[in-house]
Order: sequence, then structure tokens, then C-alpha cells
Amino acid sequence: MKTITIYLAVIMLSLNVQIGYTQDSIVVKPNSEKIENLIQLKAQIKKEEKDQLKTEVEQVNQRLEKGEITKEEAEKLKKEFAEKRALNIKNRVAIIDNKIALLERNEAVSTQSDSSDYVIRIGGSDNDETNEEFIYIGKRDRDKPKKYDRRTRSDLVFAIGFNNAIIEGENIDDSPYKLGGSGFVELGWAWKTRVFNNSNALRLKYGFSFMWNKLDIKDNKYLVEIDGNIVLEDFPTNLNKAKFRMTNLVFPVHFEFGPSKKIERDNYFRYSTDDKFKIGLGGFAGFNLQTLQKLKYKEDGRRVKDKIKNGYNTTDFVYGLSGYIAFDDVALYVKYDLSPIFKHQLIDQNNISVGLRFDMD
Repeated sequence: MKTITIYLAVIMLSLNVQIGYTQDSIVVKPNSEKIENLIQLKAQIKKEEKDQLKTEVEQVNQRLEKGEITKEEAEKLKKEFAEKRALNIKNRVAIIDNKIALLERNEAVSTQSDSSDYVIRIGGSDNDETNEEFIYIGKRDRDKPKKYDRRTRSDLVFAIGFNNAIIEGENIDDSPYKLGGSGFVELGWAWKTRVFNNSNALRLKYGFSFMWNKLDIKDNKYLVEIDGNIVLEDFPTNLNKAKFRMTNLVFPVHFEFGPSKKIERDNYFRYSTDDKFKIGLGGFAGFNLQTLQKLKYKEDGRRVKDKIKNGYNTTDFVYGLSGYIAFDDVALYVKYDLSPIFKHQLIDQNNISVGLRFDMD
């Protein structure tokens, strides 16, 4: 657990690091490719503004049908929206036309060579000209330009907190597992996709995660399997530590909703949830990869550490519910396993976790 935490700390400290290495040289670049890209961008701008106008007109028609506005008010609103979108197209296309005219007057431009400019970037790019890939290593000229509309983005997910078990017929206070010593760690990768075309009110978040759920057994007891039943028995000597850990590979899915801010630039637009509240509700399903019981004690004055892998009749297919309430990139995170820790038992034990979740988007 300590090793995992150290590695994760190094990863988190490395975020948003960008290193460039350049060898100076002069090259001559043709402008035909740049002009072609700008022409395509003009078509994108026109399509985007027309789509926005179509949505606005549909909203006006819906208000008219509900009787919220009169026919005259509806026509006035449609005219205003049409004029605004036409002006947007005119202004934005004029900027592109000026760039094309400049390139056409100069058949080639001598610039510092990007081919020998290497970039190592972790954490995305703040540059308006390059994409937002979380990790990029390579030549600067191959760092792809930003897409005009990016509906899906991905990010690193890290969570840590308290862990325990809900035991059928018992209170959490009577749990045989320590409240403070039991914990969980989650590390994964998630994609977030905007559900609606012209709104970021609802997002679908999905991905994969490795989960380590640890239970710290108290009262000098340890887990034993007897004829398929998992029971807690007294250890014959004094135990320094008795820990039980499950390692799972799961595939979480959450519906995330909350406010966002639309950021518009000349060549792209984005929805940002920075400094915004977010709520995610969903669940997860996956597989148990390994179980491990670790026992530390002294025998004849010697320190003994036993690691007993598998063989605890644990559930192979794990699934449950999870949710989070976040501000910016930090969330209060809760997950509950609907699948029992041990299968085919008279009394079920279900894992429950509460902690902090960090989405590095």
C-alpha cells in the first residue's frame, strides 16, 4: 500500500509538466496544406453556427406551442437569432479569409524548424493550437491541432479512503474490522462524453479501474476457510497485524450532471467544469483478480510474515453502486458492493468505501 501511494504521489506531482527540446534550424514550409485546413475550418464554422440557429429556432417554436410567447414575439426572436448567427459567420469567416490571404501572398514561409523540437507533456496542453491529450511524447510538429468540437475527453482517476464491511444483522460499530486501519485505493482511467449535442448538462463517464479493498482484522483474529465457510478464529499467538485484501478490476459507469462554462475560440470551443459542482451516480462491475491475507507475528523470538493468496471463497464477479459529489477535480466518493465479499455464506458481508476521489481532467 505504501509503495502504491508513493508511485501515485509521483504521478500527481508530474501533472501538467511540459518539457521542450529544440535544435535551431531554418526550413521552408509550403502553405497549401495550411490553406486547405483553413478552408475546411470555414465550412466547420458555418455548419456549427447553422446548427446552433436550428436549435434556437426549435426552442422558440416549443415556447410558442406552450403559449409562453405570441406569434409576433416568436418571429422577432427568430429574426434576432438569425441576425446574430449570420454576423457570427461573417466575423469568424473574415478572420479565416485574412489568414488565407496572407498565406496566398506568400507561397512559402521560412520558420524555425518544428521537426527537431521535441515535447514531453503530462497533463494536457493549455496551448490553443495543440490538442489536450493527457500524455504526449514526440515531435512538436506531430502534436495534433485541437478539434473544433471535442465531445469526449479522458483523464486519470485516483481515489483513497476508508473501507469496511456491512455484515447482515450487525451494526457497523460491531464490525470485526478496524474502522481506521481498513482502507481502499482506486487507480484507473475514465472517458467523459457529452450526451447532448448543444448542451453539457449531462455527461456519461466510463472507464476501467483497479481497486484494492483492505480489511484490518481486530481482536487477534484471522480468516479461515472451513468446508467452504469463511470464519474468524483466534490466532494461536499474539498477532501484530492481520489484514485481508481484495484486488479487483472493474469497469465503472456514471451519469454526471452539473453546471459548466462554454469557452469559445476562433478555431474551437469547449465546455469547462472547472470550479463547478458536479454529481455522479452510477455503478461498477468487474472481476476479482486476487485475494491476500497478510499475518505478522512473532514465533520463538523471530518476526514472521505470512502471505496467504487466494483460497478464501471470494466472489469472482463483483458489482455495486457508486457515486460522488465534486467541486472542480476533488470529490467525496462512496461505493458499495452489492456482491458479497465471500460467496455461498450463511451471513453475507458487503464491502463499503468512503473517501476522496481525484479526477485529473
